[in-house]
Amino acid sequence: MTDANELVKLSAADMAAKIRNKEVSSRELTEAHLAVIEKAEPSIDAFLKVAADSALAEADAFDAKNAKGETEGLPELAGVPIAIKDMIVTKGIETTAASKILEGWVPPYDATVIEKIKAAGMPILGKTNLDEFAQGSSTEHSAFKTTKNPWNTEHVPGGSGGGSASAVGAFEAPIALGTDTGGSIRQPGAFTGTVGVKPTYGGVSRFGAIAMASSLDQIGPVSRTVLDAALLHEVIGGHDRRDSTSIPREVPPVVAAAREGLKMDLKGVKVGLIKELGGEGFQPDVEARFNEAVAVLKGMGAEVVEISCPHFPAALGAYYIIMPSEVSSNLARYDGMRYGLRVMPPADVPQTAANMMAYTREAGFGDEVKRRIILGTYALSAGYYDAWYGSAQKVRTLIIEDFRKAFEQVDVLVSPTAPTTAFKFGEKTADPLTMYLGDVATIPANMGGVPAMSIPAGLSDEGLPVGFQFFAPQMQDEKMYKPAAALEAALEGKWGGPVWNSLKTPWLDEA
Repeated sequence: MTDANELVKLSAADMAAKIRNKEVSSRELTEAHLAVIEKAEPSIDAFLKVAADSALAEADAFDAKNAKGETEGLPELAGVPIAIKDMIVTKGIETTAASKILEGWVPPYDATVIEKIKAAGMPILGKTNLDEFAQGSSTEHSAFKTTKNPWNTEHVPGGSGGGSASAVGAFEAPIALGTDTGGSIRQPGAFTGTVGVKPTYGGVSRFGAIAMASSLDQIGPVSRTVLDAALLHEVIGGHDRRDSTSIPREVPPVVAAAREGLKMDLKGVKVGLIKELGGEGFQPDVEARFNEAVAVLKGMGAEVVEISCPHFPAALGAYYIIMPSEVSSNLARYDGMRYGLRVMPPADVPQTAANMMAYTREAGFGDEVKRRIILGTYALSAGYYDAWYGSAQKVRTLIIEDFRKAFEQVDVLVSPTAPTTAFKFGEKTADPLTMYLGDVATIPANMGGVPAMSIPAGLSDEGLPVGFQFFAPQMQDEKMYKPAAALEAALEGKWGGPVWNSLKTPWLDEA
């Protein structure tokens, strides 16, 4: 294995340390990852757009400043390259949300998180694939390509952020950004053996995140270690006056909490096992890995108790009313008038604005997006609004109350991240309801606005990753970072190294 291939397997924190110690340059790191992308993409298809030239230019600019000693005070991850889910706008780099309706659109501005990434001198490797407009749980609904799971390319990487998760899991990027509306960072994390974090709603600016469901969407980190996620969380978090939902508070001390967790001492930490997220419908080996991880938490001194959140089983149904309703509203802007795709009616059809919009939306949107627009429009229509949308919002209030009561008793809540491991391509596309059921454990966090994280809990009997999920109280994200980092370190000690040591990487290992 070459030195460059050894380099890409380091954690982002270790890469950053090598940059600070002048052992490696940002350009060398960026070139190493671009080389992996070139080798891996024929198998993985994680990227919609690779921004090699601009990434190298950004790396060179950072290295020039670093050589002059002008990088003091920058975040710890300064100079480390990153991949960006194509749901987040990037000035000068095509942003499509994996939809034909935005194909060719190059934004004239950066999202707030991208401004922070650039200010930190972190080169952007490119834009990663997703389910169209982040609507899906498998990345099979992209208009452009199908991303594969690096653990088994016959299996999905999860969704909607399968591109970011697979890129990090396949060593094409050390870290990435995703968006999480109902589990779109955490579920792919569980499927690909990566760490996925949904921060507190409002803890990271959504300005420049293409809206799917505005009351649920949240940008968050994708990484291979809990500490790396914390370091990226620290870069992107904080108040933004351009986002009306942004919380005017400092970023919680997530990095300090992650480093504290590495001491593997959880005495005084109270962990709540969510009674409703387990049992029927959960794959036996998923539950087995979860129970083994709980035992490891106990072994480090954590007190574990069972907690009932009685309204969590209703979260899925309420989510699939609220989310499509907001989708219906947010996607109304894609009408062919201002930007993106425009399809004119045939010559024998009246050339009206309404017809142009209809033909544009028919050609530009995929089946899953159309399905959710129709569902949402129905739920918001006169005569059904109170019965459906209004009732779903009442359920949401009950879920928030469940979280409030639970966190009066425990510091964190835990559950499996997903009921199953990664399924095969085509296995669930013909049955959307079965696909939706895969979000049962992740959706409550979005409905309640609380932070949540998935970390690897080992492998299933088939050799596929299993995810373990933590929930913490609102704006107390650090409370999940400490036990997550402790569990990660303890499991790695048990396994003799990180979970990805078991991953076969022919795109790296070939001579």
